[in-house]
Amino acid sequence: MSGWRAAVSAALFLWGWAFAATAQDVTLTSQDGAVTINGTLLGFDGEFYRVATTYGELTVDGSGVQCDGVGCPNLGAYVARMRLSGSAVIAERVMPLLVEAFARASGFRSERSVAGDDRVEYALFDPREDRVVARFTFRASTTEEGFADLLADEADVVMALRAVRLGEVRLARDAGLGDLREANRSRVLALDGLVPIVAPGNPLDTISLPDLARVLAGEIDNWAQLGGEDAPIEVYVPAPGTGLAQSMTDRVLSPARARPGPDVVTRNSNRELVTDVSGDALALGIASYANLGNAKPLTLTGRCGFSLAASRQTIKTEDYPLTAPMFLYLPARRLPKLARDFLAYTRSPLAQIVIRRAGLVDQAPEEIPWDAQGDRLVNAVSVAGTEFGLPELQEMVATLAGRKRLSISFRFEVGSSRLDAQSNSNVQQLARALEAGRYDTRDLLFAGFSDGNGDAKANRRIAQSRADAVLRAVRDAAETADFSRLALRAASFGEMMPMACDDTSWGRSVNRRVEVWLK
Repeated sequence: MSGWRAAVSAALFLWGWAFAATAQDVTLTSQDGAVTINGTLLGFDGEFYRVATTYGELTVDGSGVQCDGVGCPNLGAYVARMRLSGSAVIAERVMPLLVEAFARASGFRSERSVAGDDRVEYALFDPREDRVVARFTFRASTTEEGFADLLADEADVVMALRAVRLGEVRLARDAGLGDLREANRSRVLALDGLVPIVAPGNPLDTISLPDLARVLAGEIDNWAQLGGEDAPIEVYVPAPGTGLAQSMTDRVLSPARARPGPDVVTRNSNRELVTDVSGDALALGIASYANLGNAKPLTLTGRCGFSLAASRQTIKTEDYPLTAPMFLYLPARRLPKLARDFLAYTRSPLAQIVIRRAGLVDQAPEEIPWDAQGDRLVNAVSVAGTEFGLPELQEMVATLAGRKRLSISFRFEVGSSRLDAQSNSNVQQLARALEAGRYDTRDLLFAGFSDGNGDAKANRRIAQSRADAVLRAVRDAAETADFSRLALRAASFGEMMPMACDDTSWGRSVNRRVEVWLK
């Protein structure tokens, strides 16, 4: 067992022992006295009691019962609590702005205080009652430590710069926290991107993903190998354990079966990394799109001639292959109402404005007009040939012309028909918009696209099945939507409009997608 897993197991054991030693027996009696429940109080969220009984763990509506026993909470002085742990970038850059904005929107006053070396607490005061109604605590560490805190019951929500990993999924399931890969167990808070950068005066403008991986792995260590002068490359990367470093491994190095080279220079903060690269003419680094400073970003390119630059639009649509979502992971556990209200607020239009102020890419859906698809149509024409030709292209143009592309896209895990973590969140986001009536009277077309490997007709069938699956997932998630007020349908165009070259796994994963087109 690794040291990390051993620490988690020990923490779980100690927490369970401590809770058992302090837990209190209570009696819950219905208002008419007809039903009585005896057990150990496990928690109270301001609305519901959670009680361990001889019949198992029960959740009981507090408005329908009377609580007796020394463990019963003081309902008049109840304070909602939520503990968030994980990425320092999210904890320090995004969450303070969101909590303060939520407090103002809810009529509360917020006060910030330091709760430890790496913890900050926000107290929310209700001026009408002149008391604290909620305390939100944020621990700024790393994504990895955030998941460890969740497993040790030292956090209620994880702030993550990468998707949950399989080992963390297993541990969470074993701890009774549910399957963290399920759509309702995570949500995308905001979007960032991993961007290769060089100093402003560096003549290099583009780099392929395979070459980028080889630079990070130390296999390319001289600028002459990238068409520059004969000089060594100084490589800067985020420090190990940080969400950006783990995202770099997942998105760039692992597909190339590579690891960071022995001579890379690590930096704990993105700001420090960008400053160092900007001041070193021989440096190349990986940085956050949200804070590129004076560094020069490189455009990603491929052998087929397609190129993809990081921009607000390409990151929002997930067309940029190194998009880095910022996640909130929520276990299968009921949070207090004020905590749930805050999490719901993070998806609101007002919260998206706050997220943009923080320099990140927000989740507000945008409609991209047909006349802005020029580069993509050029790609479609350039790959037309024996597999498909002018009639198929004309069919696609006739179907999509006059529509607008929604910025929400859906992509899949590598080698799987399962939606990736960001797309699971997108399903919920689009479903909530349908429930709110945002697209009433509109026609939504779920358009499936594929990579170019294999037979074109087979690829088109696969793309159709994926488009059908995404449509079903959105429809199932939008339980209260009035589908008589809008139209949903799916279509497939296979490999006709590629976003990237098919000669790498990165390019193929970008090309396998489902888009939403509105009319």
